[in-house]
Amino acid sequence: MTSEVPPETPTEAPAVKPSDTPAVKPSDTPAGAPATTPAGASVAPAPSPAPSPVPSSDAHERERRHAQRAEGWSIVWMLVALLVWGWFAFLMLADYGPEYDGRPVCRGPLVGPLSEGRRCEDAWRAWPALLGVLALATLTTVTAAATTVYAKVLTRLAHRDRPSVPLSEGPGAPSRG
Repeated sequence: MTSEVPPETPTEAPAVKPSDTPAVKPSDTPAGAPATTPAGASVAPAPSPAPSPVPSSDAHERERRHAQRAEGWSIVWMLVALLVWGWFAFLMLADYGPEYDGRPVCRGPLVGPLSEGRRCEDAWRAWPALLGVLALATLTTVTAAATTVYAKVLTRLAHRDRPSVPLSEGPGAPSRG
């Protein structure tokens, strides 16, 4: 003889009909106080979800776009620095002024001896102006270098938490056989 034992079921609280309980709004309970049920049992507030160590795909996308924008600005600053350095080199090396026998009379400051005379006076070839252009070239170069480093750091940070697939398991992995 076998006696059948009904499977054990966990004891559950009796179901409460919505019409039996008064409506309790979150604004009815004071801040920090646990909410209570009509039966008087305390209900703990739901814990807030813990921050995920791996950013969501939206965060990855935002970081990637920010890194690309910084990289674009670094390229712009590099081009500006190259233009200013080219301008400085032109001012220092190129001959200028009126021509005599097919050649300009005045020599560039780094090419030949300083040309004396009123014909060779040029505001851009004076040393204060040349030093100003040199300072501008240096400033744009430092800005380009700093922006490039910043873009590289952002690029690495955007890829830091991506789940990596080992080479032996990823697509294109050598087959074992």
